Amino acid sequence: MGEPNAKPISTRASKAIFASAGSPYFSAVLALMGAIVILSNIGASKGVTIGPFITDGGFFLFPLAYILGDVISEVYGLKAARWSILVTFVLAFFAVFAFWIMIQLPSAEFYDGQEALERTLGPIWQIVLASGLGFLVGQLANSWVLVRMKQRFGERGLVGRLIGSSGVGEFLDTLIFCAVAAPVIGITDMPNFINYVVVGFVYKTAVEIIFVPVTSLVIRWFKKREPSYAAPAPGV
Repeated sequence: MGEPNAKPISTRASKAIFASAGSPYFSAVLALMGAIVILSNIGASKGVTIGPFITDGGFFLFPLAYILGDVISEVYGLKAARWSILVTFVLAFFAVFAFWIMIQLPSAEFYDGQEALERTLGPIWQIVLASGLGFLVGQLANSWVLVRMKQRFGERGLVGRLIGSSGVGEFLDTLIFCAVAAPVIGITDMPNFINYVVVGFVYKTAVEIIFVPVTSLVIRWFKKREPSYAAPAPGV
């Protein structure tokens, strides 16, 4: 028979647990997220039409940044998520500054790609402004919703908070990004702008939902290997 005053064994499920951000795992995810955002900013300078859908060349990369943001928020908490978002934001603008220097450097006589370089990377600062503002607001909202849901429900309901936080974050991100980036890639009328926003939001959110099983497996992998990710002692 069980002891009448025994503690419930669901302590781990009822408390929000987070690992320390001072680990090689966190650093690796942060570096990968920064690289993905920079590459997606470059790709976003190209307008893309696939059938009736209007998007940009970075469409297949940017959702991955949100998946990594979910991993950081779930495993390491809101403070670590805010730090990773800020670092990625700064890296994106540093990349723009580096591109500007590359364009301004005098071309060698044998180099014939200056015009193409300027056309590809010249307007990138506008794309980065759009991406940076959208990323900053969207990721912060995504992380805040996810962490608050975890603090309320503990370790339970991982799939629900991944989907719920993604919907909020992706909507804000897409709306802000499209509002700034649309004129840069040639979208100037309202029907095409609405198409751009709707397609971007639906696509990015759908990708995150489709990848929820993979994201969940990755999160569990991190939780098992992070030594600081441990349940509190019973009664704590």
